[in-house]
Amino acid sequence: MFFKSLDKKSDEELMRLVQQGNSHAMTELYQRYSRNLLRYFYRMLWKEEPKAQDFLHDLFVKVIENASRFNPDQKFSTWLYSVAHNMCKNEYRKQAFRQAMDGRIIPERLFEDITHRQMEAQEFQQALDEALDKLSEDEKHLFMLRHEMEMPLEEIAQVLNCPLGTVKSRLFYVKRKLATMLYKYQTVKK
Repeated sequence: MFFKSLDKKSDEELMRLVQQGNSHAMTELYQRYSRNLLRYFYRMLWKEEPKAQDFLHDLFVKVIENASRFNPDQKFSTWLYSVAHNMCKNEYRKQAFRQAMDGRIIPERLFEDITHRQMEAQEFQQALDEALDKLSEDEKHLFMLRHEMEMPLEEIAQVLNCPLGTVKSRLFYVKRKLATMLYKYQTVKK
């Protein structure tokens, strides 16, 4: 009966319980966020499933270990995605260093978005994935947070630690870039 009542609690209430050592509250948070975060890490970490799973695990270990640092007056999802975003940034730095040490040039990995009207979903999705792979990491992060995680712009600004206007401007340019890459899928209005 106690477990059923957890699904009615807000994320912030659950984190208060986690701070008190309640493992069932942590399980509830994991169930709420693990699927989207796994998809986020998969996209952001070069579509490497094992790496994405490792990062998901590490993220929730960090949540448990740093539960006392969470301020329950703030939004949990913003805090969680900020930690995930920083984990990805750190991994990019590590990869850049490793590749620099190997004497290789770092290949840019990127992401994308646009609506599909005149093609089969599978073909469009493949084209979208290819376009996303041509965006910068920052552009991928922005796209993923807004369109994959459906995060509000204000929350994205907090996660990326930049002004709301900057988020809106960057999102506009990412969409424009993707629209250019995917122009053949756009519907022409008569």
